Amino acid sequence: MKQPAFRLEPVLKLRRTEERAAALASAQAAREATEAAERAERDAAALTERALPGHPTGSALIAAMVASAAAAADVSAARALAVARAEQAELVRARWTAAAQRTKGLERLRERHVAALQEAADAAEERVVDDLVTRQHSTTRAREDETSREETTWTD
Repeated sequence: MKQPAFRLEPVLKLRRTEERAAALASAQAAREATEAAERAERDAAALTERALPGHPTGSALIAAMVASAAAAADVSAARALAVARAEQAELVRARWTAAAQRTKGLERLRERHVAALQEAADAAEERVVDDLVTRQHSTTRAREDETSREETTWTD
């Protein structure tokens, strides 16, 4: 006998697909956040290693200061980008967690469905066995009654 299918199976498959997609997006966002943080640290290290030219002239000093200010702005922008990417990665991870929870809820429903089907099948099997035992017992009892009647002779 065919068991009834879990009616929410298509939804469960969709949830699993959503969870996998969210996991991939989370991994990508985490990579991007890490890369942005590393880039910001490299830029900051390069800024601190800058040296003024030896025997600077006025225009060379001004050019070096402008370049340093531009590099500092780049470092600041890189750090801001790293923070934004980290926040984005956290949001994407939260979406992944939510997707995983939705999937887990449906999986628990499916497990309960399978357990209920198994319980029903076990109960049906037990009823069949009980019926067989009862039928066998009543048949045996009827034979014993017939045998005892045949053995009993009525004499007056």
